[in-house]
Amino acid sequence: MIKRRIGLLAPIASVVTVVACTTATEDVTPSPLPTEAEIDRFVEATMESQDLPGLALAVIDEGEVTYLKTFGERSLDPALPLTSDTVMYGASLTKFVFATYLMKLVEAGRLDLDTPIADYFDEPLTEDEEWADLANDPRAQDLTLRHVLNHSTGWPNYRFFPPESDYAYDPTSKLKFYYDPGERYGYSGEAFILAQRVLEGPLGLNVTEAMKDDMFAPLGMTRTSMIWQPEFETNYTTGYDVEGQARGHDFQDNPRSAGSMDTTIADYTAFVKAYLAGEIITPASRAEMLRPQLAITSDHKFPPLEKGSDPERNRAVDLSVGLGVVVWDGPNGPGFMKAGHNEQTDNMMLCLTDHDRCVVAMMNTARGDLVYPELVEFILGDTGFVWKWEYSAIDTD
Repeated sequence: MIKRRIGLLAPIASVVTVVACTTATEDVTPSPLPTEAEIDRFVEATMESQDLPGLALAVIDEGEVTYLKTFGERSLDPALPLTSDTVMYGASLTKFVFATYLMKLVEAGRLDLDTPIADYFDEPLTEDEEWADLANDPRAQDLTLRHVLNHSTGWPNYRFFPPESDYAYDPTSKLKFYYDPGERYGYSGEAFILAQRVLEGPLGLNVTEAMKDDMFAPLGMTRTSMIWQPEFETNYTTGYDVEGQARGHDFQDNPRSAGSMDTTIADYTAFVKAYLAGEIITPASRAEMLRPQLAITSDHKFPPLEKGSDPERNRAVDLSVGLGVVVWDGPNGPGFMKAGHNEQTDNMMLCLTDHDRCVVAMMNTARGDLVYPELVEFILGDTGFVWKWEYSAIDTD
């Protein structure tokens, strides 16, 4: 039985005026990473202490994959081993991949980050039933792809989880703006769906096939897809909640840029390696994705929508949002990070860019708050990432 975690991932809605945060640092001579045997021992001890079903882990150093192993099981009943080609639900790791694909389209001149999204459509955006809630709000005409990728649309994560319902599911809730586009950071998966509609409508793309043909296939990512594939049936994870109950796998039959991707530790690590090497987008596009777009002024990643002002907030959080990732400047240089969670999944990618060092980790249980902070810091050293911002259940004070 998987042990019960301490605490809940409850959003903390505390927002303030945007202030500058990330600053440049001098290049730092990196300390040696732990040896393979040392990482093995640390992971095995963590698996036992946290009673994890399965964990897949990869390490990149100087742009090369130096460690890639899996531990535990993809299914407990029946007992089946987790392997490097086991298909795992990507959750919001999808957003980083989709953001990178958007940047490819920007490079090709098919999209522009700062053109109003409404300009891509022949008919007014709000005539579509999906966005009709915004018909009387002129701010809908101002939204851009940059607002989507840096989470500054002014929307909640999803319309059905509004802050006025304490982020509980409310099927009657309407989509609305909580602040002006570009004003400040507020995580929104629903905004990524709007960006996806640009690709499917005006650009005429099948998102699943386009991302496969343009990114996954060239990188040899044969077990990655935006939707479930029949060939995954022979080797995929069962997810387990924090109490150890089996919750199955998130079988997605419609692509969702916010989080439908299935992938493996081997495939996703190959993607990150290629991203670092400039094999997917140009170094200039990568620099734009990793440039601090907005200072983050919330205690927690989920949506800081209420009005407020506290000029000390960002100095305490010390994070900014890039395009599809959060960024910061730490004691071992600048970094970027993206995670993906749900009730039965916890995934994480964290990179330090000075020496192209990354940890990529995926689990078939939602226990990242009890695993990733210590695991990542053990491998990479002091990253400077504010784990309490990502996982509100932990106490880093």
